[in-house]
Formats: sequence, structure tokens, C-alpha cells
Amino acid sequence: MKKIHTLTLLILLSFSSALARSEEKKLPPEQLPALVATAMTNNPELKASESRWQMFSFRVKQASALEDPMFMLKMQNVPARNPFVFNRDTQSSKVIGISQQLPFWGKRALRQKVARHEAESYKWAVEERRLDLTRMVKENYYQLWSVDKGLGIVEKNLKLLTDVVAVTELKYSLGKGMQQDIFKARLEKSKMIEMQITLQQQRKSLEANLNYLLCRPRNTPVGQVADFTLPNVTLSPEQLNAIAIEQRPQVKSLTSLVNKAEASLLLAKKEFFPDFNFSLEYMFRDPVSTEMATDPGDNMISLGVTFNLPFQQEKRRAMRAESAFERTMATEELNALKNSISSTITETLAQLERRRKLVELYKDGIIPQAEHSLESALISYRVSKVDFLTLLDSKMTLFNYERELYESQAEYMMKLAQLEAAIGTDPTTATGNAGHHEN
Repeated sequence: MKKIHTLTLLILLSFSSALARSEEKKLPPEQLPALVATAMTNNPELKASESRWQMFSFRVKQASALEDPMFMLKMQNVPARNPFVFNRDTQSSKVIGISQQLPFWGKRALRQKVARHEAESYKWAVEERRLDLTRMVKENYYQLWSVDKGLGIVEKNLKLLTDVVAVTELKYSLGKGMQQDIFKARLEKSKMIEMQITLQQQRKSLEANLNYLLCRPRNTPVGQVADFTLPNVTLSPEQLNAIAIEQRPQVKSLTSLVNKAEASLLLAKKEFFPDFNFSLEYMFRDPVSTEMATDPGDNMISLGVTFNLPFQQEKRRAMRAESAFERTMATEELNALKNSISSTITETLAQLERRRKLVELYKDGIIPQAEHSLESALISYRVSKVDFLTLLDSKMTLFNYERELYESQAEYMMKLAQLEAAIGTDPTTATGNAGHHEN
């Protein structure tokens, strides 16, 4: 009785899973360009990166701006007892003046250059983030496709196992089979249901991750992913590497940081020269006539310049050393990135070639042969020419190869997305001439 209840439960689980899958198929198919566009529009991390770039872009004008001029009003040489009397002393006057601080020649331009290159580095960091986000969406997309294909295989095998269980029970009732085969068939069906539950959970996790990338509610349903063909990458590693050096945003970002460091070093060298402050004063004087002296009270002007004395050499040498090490750091980071890109391209192309060959082998050779083998084993099992273990082995062989086919196809597309992120453009449409890209 307990066995009957267990079998009934398994059948109900299988039926409910099939219903759930049929409901999922009613959802409209997902379009990859639309998903990527939604991620570009909604993703908060990308928005934060864009705001950071805009923030630093407004520092460029600030860096090159002069300090505000200083306006001056003063009473000069007036008696302390009568501070508002200007006709008792020939030295008394009312003074207005203006002064302007000017940095040494070239400093303003270098400060602007430093700020501009820093802003550019953040601009390219935004583009790098776009590439990375696109890669993650594509990887999630093709993983969903692989899981859906796996669920389809499981459903097909559940139907096949249902038929096998029925045949096995019939043979046993006729005295032509063993009860042990019935138990094995039911156990295999239970394993399939367990795998189905695992794949369904994987799909939910992938849906949640995709909704996170797109900044949508976590329970937003995700439809099926359409089938695809595997595009070819015809460019050589050298051509792809040349494209990456010219188009990869992170390369441009680090190049901007190298340029920023070089400008900072030049600016640090300029700090050994003084800054200037130019001033102009106009003195209003009243006529003075005393027993000691007579002064007609002519107005006067004063011109002046002051500048700092750059005696703090240790401080300035430290600034120069800091900028030199900043340049070295940025340069080596750029060299490391170029080396990493070259290695990634070579490795990814090798993996793409391996996956393509496996897909062709599975499609054209292994799976058709495994299908024929399973079909022959089913026919032979019904007429008791092969035992149940042979049939089970044929079924599992086909099942595993079909899963490996779909996993290889999905892995190929994910590696292609990683290659696109590595070179900064679609490797299937890029041309061999670096800097030219057909959309």
C-alpha cells in the first residue's frame, strides 16, 4: 500500500511540474536586446557611475579658474583721535584697491589637464560598466536557455520512463519480467523528478538574478529563451587584441590615468616656481594747509606685485616623487591589463573552438547514434531481447549527451559574451581594421 501511495505522489509531482512548465511557455519569449536595453536604463550601479563621471567633469572648469579678485577699502595714516579727518596730515588718504592672484605660467593649463584626464577616466569607467553589465545579462540569458532545455529533456524522459514502467509492470504480470526491474524503473523516474525540481530551482535563481540586473521586482516572470545559432569568430587573436587595445573602455580609462599622472608630474615641477599677486591702489587725498606744511592733496596710485618664495623644497620634491610614482603605477596597471586582455583572448578562443567542435560532434554523430541505440533497445526490451539494465543505460547515455549539447551551446554563447567584454565590441561583427566596427 505504501508503494502505491509513493508512486501516486510521484505521478502527481510529475503532472504538476508539467503544468508549471506549460504555464511558463505561455509567457512571451524574451528578447536579448530588450533585456540589455532595460539593464542600461534601470541599473542603479550604472547610474551611480554616470553621476560620478558627471561630477568629475564639472571639476575641469574649476581647476582652470582664477581665484576671485580681492577688492580693498582702507583709511590710511589717519589720526587715531580723529579717524575720519583727512585734512590734518599730508599722509592721510582714503584708498581703494584691487588685487588678483595669478599662478606661474602653465600651472592653470596643467591643472585643467589633470582634471580633464581624471574625468575622462571616469567616463570610460562608465562604458566599461556597460560592457560588464551586458556580459552579465547575456550570461544569465543563455544559462536560462540551458536550464529550460534541461527541463525539456527531463520532461521527455519522464514520459519515456512512464511508458517503460508500464511495459515493465505488464511483463512482470505476464511472468516475463522481474520485480526488481519495476523498482529500478520507478527509482529512475524518482531521480528524474528530483533533477526536475533542482532545475526549476535553478531557473528561479536565474530569474531573480536577471531581475536584479534589470532592477525589476524580483518576482517578475521571465519567459522562454528562443533557440539560436552559434556565430563564428573569424578574426585572429592578433586582430582581436589590436581591436581591444583601441576600443576597450578600461584601456582608455587607464590611458587617461597615465596622462593625468604625467600632467600631475609636470604640475609638480611647476610648483618650484612662485605664484604672483598683482595689485592696483588709488588714494584719495584732501588738501592740507598747516603751519608746518602745505599740500594740494593730489590723488595717487600704487602698483605692486608680490610673490611667494618657494623655499620649502622638501615639500615640492615629495610632490614630484608622488606624481612620478602615480605615473609608474598607472602605466604598469595599463600594461597588466593589456597582458590580461591578450591572455583572455587566446584562452577564450580556444574554449570557443572546443565548444563548437563538441556541438558539431554531438549534433552530427553522438546524439543521432544514441537515439538509434535507445530506439533499438526499447524495441528489443518490449520483446525481451535485451534486459532492463541495457535499456536504462541507453536512455541515460542519450540523456547525458543531450544535456552536454545544450550546455556546450550555452557555454559557447557565454564565452562569446566574455570575449565581447574583453575587446570592447562584438567579435562576430568587428572587422580586422582596429577602430572600425560595423553595427
